[in-house]
Amino acid sequence: MGESVMEGTILNWLKKPGDRIAQDEAVLEVATDKVDTEIPSMYAGVLKEILAEVGQVVQIGKPIALIEIEDNAPAASVSQPTQTTMASEQTAAPAVTAAPAAEEKASPSGRFYSPLVLNMARTENISMQELDRIPGTGKDGRVTKNDMIAYLEQRKQQASVEDTPVAQPNVVEKTVVRKERPLEQVKPATSVSGNVEIIEMDRMRKMIAQRMVESKRISPHVTSFVEADVTNVVNWRNANVRSFKEREGQTLTYTPVFLWAVAKALRDFPMINASVEGDNIIVKKDINIGMAVALPSGNLIVPVIKNADQLNLRGMAYRVNDLAKRARENKLTPDDLSGGTYTVSNIGSFGNMLGTPIIMQPQVAILSVGAIVKKPAVIETEHGDFIGIRHMMFLSHSYDHRIVDGALGGMFVRRVADYLEKFDVKTEL
Repeated sequence: MGESVMEGTILNWLKKPGDRIAQDEAVLEVATDKVDTEIPSMYAGVLKEILAEVGQVVQIGKPIALIEIEDNAPAASVSQPTQTTMASEQTAAPAVTAAPAAEEKASPSGRFYSPLVLNMARTENISMQELDRIPGTGKDGRVTKNDMIAYLEQRKQQASVEDTPVAQPNVVEKTVVRKERPLEQVKPATSVSGNVEIIEMDRMRKMIAQRMVESKRISPHVTSFVEADVTNVVNWRNANVRSFKEREGQTLTYTPVFLWAVAKALRDFPMINASVEGDNIIVKKDINIGMAVALPSGNLIVPVIKNADQLNLRGMAYRVNDLAKRARENKLTPDDLSGGTYTVSNIGSFGNMLGTPIIMQPQVAILSVGAIVKKPAVIETEHGDFIGIRHMMFLSHSYDHRIVDGALGGMFVRRVADYLEKFDVKTEL
């Protein structure tokens, strides 16, 4: 699911117990904080049991299904159920391991329970009659692991009492006072008028909110600002935009030039291309730049340009256009969203001048580029200084002050500006 993905949400099972599955055939759809994708089976066989219900959040490495493999399946015997797990790119162990067979059991009422639920019931001394009374939130009203946990917690609260002996003089018998734990106060519903609209966050917005709060908690953010004269970049693009469209059939934007300058600056300042693990600083050799893309839904997604420092401007333009197009069409793969070492956000496309972007964990810095605006500026020449109209743009560089001090953070963004200001208008595309 990607090297930085730690969990996924089951969106939909494409197969049901008893269905035959071909090798590499899609079995379910999983959503992460980065992308929605279909998960194929590594083995051919029959789906025996689903262990993770729709809507359940599953940690990487946890089992989600049992598959009975066929005779010709590698590294397993005939009719031996195998346990399919959520796997990440960092998982060294095989995604399929041997597991004992497990079958569902029906109660006298005809209701079916998974082996996990039955095992929990036996451990907690829950009879079948009591089990039949537990409401289920799974498919067809089945009782899930979460249902059992919630029921056990509720039962524990209701049964929690304290036996307190009260001593009375000249009385032989002891009086026992039973104190029940007070019920948790339920927060009253918020009263709203008809002049407001209540909108529930979608899954991606919830993920974004969680990640942004975590980033601000983890990294002490500092932001440095630089104003750059990008007149040469503007003149170069204006001279090439039409021919590039006619020759390549694609639009030439400023973004490839911005990413080109960032990649060069990251080579100059490798401590910006890093992450933090405990007390260690992990300096990355590969320069993989993520670019924030606004989706039609209003959410943001960050596809990654791998080895950006090895691309020329033409190759960079192709990668930028391809990733942006597939992002808006929801056709990105997990690999497109993994491995980022630095991120750039073009807030200028929304007409914004300045911003204080939030770092994409576990990276240590992020750059936002503002709108390009014509301004009067002092032009220094060998014949003296003059006032002229120049194309100016602000760069906002947020960085993790745990390992990036103001000097390093400021020098980096200044170097990016220098590369843009000294851009050669004769550069071939």
